Amino acid sequence: DIVVASLLLALTLPIIVCVAAVIVVTDGRPVFFKQVRMGMHGIPFEMFKFRSMIVNAANVGSYATSDGDPRITGIGKIIRRTSLDELPQLINVIRGDMSIVGPRPERPEHIKRLTEKIPFYRTRLVIRPGLTGWAQVRYNYGSTDEDALIKLQYDLYYIRHQSILLDLNIILRTVYKVIQMGGM
Repeated sequence: DIVVASLLLALTLPIIVCVAAVIVVTDGRPVFFKQVRMGMHGIPFEMFKFRSMIVNAANVGSYATSDGDPRITGIGKIIRRTSLDELPQLINVIRGDMSIVGPRPERPEHIKRLTEKIPFYRTRLVIRPGLTGWAQVRYNYGSTDEDALIKLQYDLYYIRHQSILLDLNIILRTVYKVIQMGGM
């Protein structure tokens, strides 16, 4: 993970610098957005992303984003659609908070709520969360509890069948999805 993330960070550094510059010019600072997510064994960590929403978007409302969300900036729409907003998470991989492949990290309040509603939901915390995962490449973006149940099934499949071949499959599907600008 650390070697792959370091190589990806080096390769994408020009893109990262360009995206950061565009965010500063079009929407000001801060460039990065930090949010607490739950990592392996339920240990919280700060996940990094490029800021794609207005400053203090949480003050406008803390709800799942959807198409036409007024909190998303102009450049935010582009970097979300191309998944460029996720590039700073390579730092989380290098720090050991995340892996390249694994279940996507969730916010602590979502973990708490979903654990109360969905049996075995906390099982997804037995491995390091990932930049991409089986649920992300097999299921569209979902914001409902029903979506969370379906994604959990994909996450549990991944946990049970983890292998280099499955990881490569997920990475290739992720690249394809990014090229299609399908957002993750």
